Amino acid sequence: MAGDSRWGRVGVWSTAWTVALRGGARELSGELRDAAAELDGLGYGTLWLGGSPSVANAAVVLDATPRMTVATGILSIWQQPAAAVAAQRADLERRHPGRFLLGLGVSHAVLTEQYAHPYRAMVDYLTELDAAPEPVPVAGRVLAALGPRMLELSRDRAAGAHPYLVTPEHTAYARGILGRDAVLAPEVKVVLDTDLDAARAAARSHLKMYLQLPNYTNNLLRLGFTEDDLGGGGSDRLLAAVFAMGDVDAVARRAGEYLAAGADHLAVQVITGDDALPLEQWRRLAEALPLKS
Repeated sequence: MAGDSRWGRVGVWSTAWTVALRGGARELSGELRDAAAELDGLGYGTLWLGGSPSVANAAVVLDATPRMTVATGILSIWQQPAAAVAAQRADLERRHPGRFLLGLGVSHAVLTEQYAHPYRAMVDYLTELDAAPEPVPVAGRVLAALGPRMLELSRDRAAGAHPYLVTPEHTAYARGILGRDAVLAPEVKVVLDTDLDAARAAARSHLKMYLQLPNYTNNLLRLGFTEDDLGGGGSDRLLAAVFAMGDVDAVARRAGEYLAAGADHLAVQVITGDDALPLEQWRRLAEALPLKS
């Protein structure tokens, strides 16, 4: 694969750890600590911390795991000053060499008061990271990228891209822009449920918030979906395109589609419809997915 093999072929994307550490907590509950260690032991290469995490959040999770990479998926450039991020990242590199990946993104206008000129803001942020006393190396950062300009920036100023809420078709499109050498690590949504009605209900409940954010809806429209597809939590057609639903074999087939389209690494997010950690689903997927290259 392109990039660093320490990411592994498949990782887990979850907001659970970020939510638990929000407010500055410096240690994990026993359940979350044990879950992180188990994911590491199962062979997942990377734990992606969703929900606008900080470097400090990643530090706590790194302390709880012996081997796996921990990534911010993604850290909002509006919430964390570049100089502080560079210094924190350098400290993590000394404590856990090669195990932290800085994922950066511009978030969304409706969530960020200071949101303005997002592409220019990302360029400036990367320049600040480069100019820090202990710079963040290009190989140690990825960008949340959907459209062509941010994908090009991911190729030229980062190790690659971490697109969220995308299809295998978008993965092929992104690979065409990134070229052969940049890493492409899309988030992949999974509902492990063979009851299609129940799976769709869980998917729509999860998707409803995202379909109010123009960065995502504009990208889906570029991919050929219509306004009708975006209503009511998503049409059946949209759900089938952006979720892997069914049993582990169905999920494995969909994972293969992303890999065949050009993904190097899959950040798998299991959707269950409740807040419980999907430990059993992660265990079952570890047996079915290609965790090793």
